[in-house]
Amino acid sequence: MPSMDIVSEINLEEVRNAVENSNKEISTRFDFRGVAASFEWKKPAVTIKTESDFQLKQMCDVLRGQLTKRSVDPKSMTLEEPSATGKNWSQKITFKEGIEQDVAKKVVKLIKAEKLKVQAAIQGEQVRVTGKKRDDLQATMRLVKEAELEQSFQFTNFKD
Repeated sequence: MPSMDIVSEINLEEVRNAVENSNKEISTRFDFRGVAASFEWKKPAVTIKTESDFQLKQMCDVLRGQLTKRSVDPKSMTLEEPSATGKNWSQKITFKEGIEQDVAKKVVKLIKAEKLKVQAAIQGEQVRVTGKKRDDLQATMRLVKEAELEQSFQFTNFKD
């Protein structure tokens, strides 16, 4: 009986590479000349430091772009509130891994509402989907990808 797992994982090495590339990009940009701006990678979070709120937003966009180039879904980013101390601004960004219980319930409910001939079960931080046909599992993949949930999903352990 075909089965697959729906998981939410990110490659932390690719995130680290994206942070390094973002630092290089910021150092070469004209609008950041003479500005103390940096990305700091402290596993599994990134801290952005700069001199203004506007530059903080620009740096978040730069990081999103670099993550996209490295095939890391920017939906996995969680931005905390920016904090200002004097002239310096900082913001911490964490990355979601694993499917939370309420999001997993939404995924199962979405699959059942579509009335596909599959069974979905929550197993820890992943959702196991089983069905009689491979086509049903592929339709489930398409359904979950197209759903606007606040998390990125990957499909692993596909067995025929």
